[in-house]
Amino acid sequence: MVSHKKMTMRKGRDVQAEEYAELRQALTLISGKWKLEILWLLYHRKHRFGELQRTIEGVSQHMLTKQLRELEGDGLITRTVYAEVPPRVEYAMTDATKALEPTIRSLMTWWERYGSRARHDKG
Repeated sequence: MVSHKKMTMRKGRDVQAEEYAELRQALTLISGKWKLEILWLLYHRKHRFGELQRTIEGVSQHMLTKQLRELEGDGLITRTVYAEVPPRVEYAMTDATKALEPTIRSLMTWWERYGSRARHDKG
């Protein structure tokens, strides 16, 4: 069993990798070229696969399927299959992902305040 040090936000000190291991794991769950965009769409309502594919510009069917499977496997979205002809499949956020709402709002506030400036400061 790996022991993790408790992560602290205290500044002005050296930081050990094991302190932010859990943060790294959390970021890994939501990182991926399309995952945040998928989660953003599902934040607003349930979507079917075709809706997601049409809405997310540039995503291939293969990559969307892969990202959805990863999100489902990590417990961040649910996939509901309805016994209809043709079959209907809907994706939705889980309670765990809904708990990210304050983080998403904070990120949007940050973007509104600093986002465009940060893009121009790349040098």
